[in-house]
Amino acid sequence: MKPFDAAPGDAMIALVTGPDRDSLLRIGRTTVEEQLAACVNVLDDIVSVYRWQGAVEQEAEALAIFKTSSARIASLRDRVLELHPYDEPEFVALRVDFGSHSYLAWILDSVSG
Repeated sequence: MKPFDAAPGDAMIALVTGPDRDSLLRIGRTTVEEQLAACVNVLDDIVSVYRWQGAVEQEAEALAIFKTSSARIASLRDRVLELHPYDEPEFVALRVDFGSHSYLAWILDSVSG
């Protein structure tokens, strides 16, 4: 395995929750087709506990993990928010500081379109 040598912060991970697997799969497929994300993993059957309009809520949801680049993160956010069924969707992005060189290169190449 090659050492990490992609510029820190070039690759990013975005976390997005949604009401169900199918909603997030549709958003994931669209963003991959549009080269805004290289890959999207959808995890079903999670439970979110959160405060909303003064009350503590607990809901079944799904979670999508988007892999993209820092150059595409704003466009990905805008597209996810446009496609998402929630009034206030979660979109949290994290920089990737370390990882497999070949995998990170694949992410960057996949969204360079």
